[in-house]
Order: sequence, then C-alpha cells, then structure tokens
Amino acid sequence: MTDRNWEKEMAKIDKQLASVSDDQLLADRKALTAGAGSSPAGKAPAPPPVSARSDAAAGRTWLSWLKVSVAVAAAAGLMFWPWPARCGLPLVGFTAATGGVTLLGLWSAFGTWRHRLGAAHFASLIVMLWGAVLGAREILPRIGYAVPSMERPGQWTCDGLPPLPTPPPTTGQPGSPAAVPPVTPPVTPP
Repeated sequence: MTDRNWEKEMAKIDKQLASVSDDQLLADRKALTAGAGSSPAGKAPAPPPVSARSDAAAGRTWLSWLKVSVAVAAAAGLMFWPWPARCGLPLVGFTAATGGVTLLGLWSAFGTWRHRLGAAHFASLIVMLWGAVLGAREILPRIGYAVPSMERPGQWTCDGLPPLPTPPPTTGQPGSPAAVPPVTPPVTPP
C-alpha cells in the first residue's frame, strides 16, 4: 500500500458516522437481519441472534454428556479387562480397545467443546490420555522403543515366550495354609 494519512481517513469515517443518527443505524441493521431473503446480492445474510443459537445448543448438551459418560465407562472398563493381554489375540484385542477408548474420548471432546462444557471436556481429554497411555504401554515395548519385561515382552506372538512365573505362596499370613503348623502324630515311648 502507499503511504496514507490514516488520521485523515479515520477523521473522514468519524464524520460520516456522526452524520447518521443512532436510530437510523439500528434500523438499517434490523432491516438487514429481518430481510435476509431480500438482502442485496453479494451480501451474506446476518447470522441468527445469539440467544436463538444458544437455545438450540442448550437442548443438545445432554447428548454431549451422554457421549462423555460412554467414553468414561469404556475407559473404566479397561481396568477390568478379563484376559491377560501378554501376547497373541488377547493383546490385539486389548490394543484395539485402547484405540477405541482414545477415539471415544476424541468423539466426546468435539461435542463438549462445541457446547462449551468445561468439566465434560476435561473428562474427555482425560479419557483420551488414558487410552493413549494404556495403548503406548503395550505397543512401545513391542516396537523396540521401551524396555520389554515379562508382562510386556518384545514380541506380538506367543511363540517361544516362557510362562509367567507364579508368585511363591505366602507364609505366615493369617488365614493362609502355610501359616498353620503341620500336625505331627504324638510320639509314644517303646
């Protein structure tokens, strides 16, 4: 752009605005929003009033809360996964479930962001993080990025994996069979 004297330009705009009354400005705005069908060509119709948009959105906030509830229930369900996911098909199923939980969190996050539900959006982000962490915990040792362990070996298949060691029986704990002393028969003198 060329050098312009913006002070002169702004003074000209102020002068034009001062020549029009406030009532006339408001009437022109109302005419534009009311006559959207008869608006001049090339101008987009004005958006609906904010109150109308928020009323329509308020009727659907329950749907966003339902999405968050489904996502949180699925994330909690991962804590009670019924099969050991060490290798093979159970591992693939668990990894797919963690991906599904992450996608559920993302799905609910879009709705909660749109409806400006802060607590629900935070819960959605936590669900996404939870799914991503559980998935990474299973995937990273198997792709060589994290150190493999007995519970999470460095392979996807069960070929050649030793069985998990069973914990030794606890002794000395009340109620455990090892805590009860063995019964010895009485010794009779000859």
